[in-house]
Amino acid sequence: MNAVISYSGLSQKLDERDITKTALAKELGISSRTMAKIGRGEKVARRVLERMAAYLCCPVDELCRAVSDNNLLQTLRDEKYARISGGLYHELQVRMTYNSNRIEGSKLSEDQTRMIFETNTVDVGESLPVDDIIETVNHFRAIDFCIDVAEEPLSEDVIKELHRILKQGTKDSSLAWFAVGDYKKRANMVGGRETVRPEEVASRMRSLLAEYDQIVDVSIDDIIRFHCKFERIHPFQDGNGRVGRLIVLKECLRFGLVPFIIEDSKKMYYYRGLSEWDRERGYLTDTCLNGQDAFKRLMSMFDVRF
Repeated sequence: MNAVISYSGLSQKLDERDITKTALAKELGISSRTMAKIGRGEKVARRVLERMAAYLCCPVDELCRAVSDNNLLQTLRDEKYARISGGLYHELQVRMTYNSNRIEGSKLSEDQTRMIFETNTVDVGESLPVDDIIETVNHFRAIDFCIDVAEEPLSEDVIKELHRILKQGTKDSSLAWFAVGDYKKRANMVGGRETVRPEEVASRMRSLLAEYDQIVDVSIDDIIRFHCKFERIHPFQDGNGRVGRLIVLKECLRFGLVPFIIEDSKKMYYYRGLSEWDRERGYLTDTCLNGQDAFKRLMSMFDVRF
């Protein structure tokens, strides 16, 4: 999928302050080559945008945004940028965050998750773990990150950043041995099955990414296969399932495929699919395609098409 960068927000900010682009470049020491790239709608270094944003006293995302020929991705970006309530972006945030966190043991209901997203408050008429609330807010931000970087190649840096966003500010982040935004330091197991040992994780992740990068025309089957292999490696101390499903969202958006949301009600089928992958791949594939069908219905509800 192709994308250009719209700098309409930058132009608006400059007009409001009666500043020309030439004057801005001179004030901040930005090269004419970089300003020409902005004029052509090309991507420039993040640090340049951050300097502009600091000078203009606004967030970076108010200066520019990616414009994609992927209709689904563009819809999500437009609704996110305009802070549109009640649309596809809104429902993706609530439904994916609720289900993905719930699969991992969160006590928050879908209504409570929706309330946090819509009002930044929560009705605590019951005892709720603080981390459940923190990780819900973090998951919203992680979805935003997936939308923002959807068209970038999948890399270790992107994957680690998803983990950092998800786990920052949690109780785990206060533990010296818990590596937030980095690979695990201690061996762990999942479902009674041993995962890749810490000292082998980096090489296994590089091999997995290299193998994935060699695929010429990525399909939904390729993304499901990557997801299963990622979960088998289990590269982080905690948060692997949620990070893995966020990667799926990003990669589906990257390659113009309908994403899938694994519902909490289907988690036993999902776990069986991951466990039985070597013997029967249909279990996990069918569960993921079922989630994709549900997302297609959601797109149809909002009249979003490819």
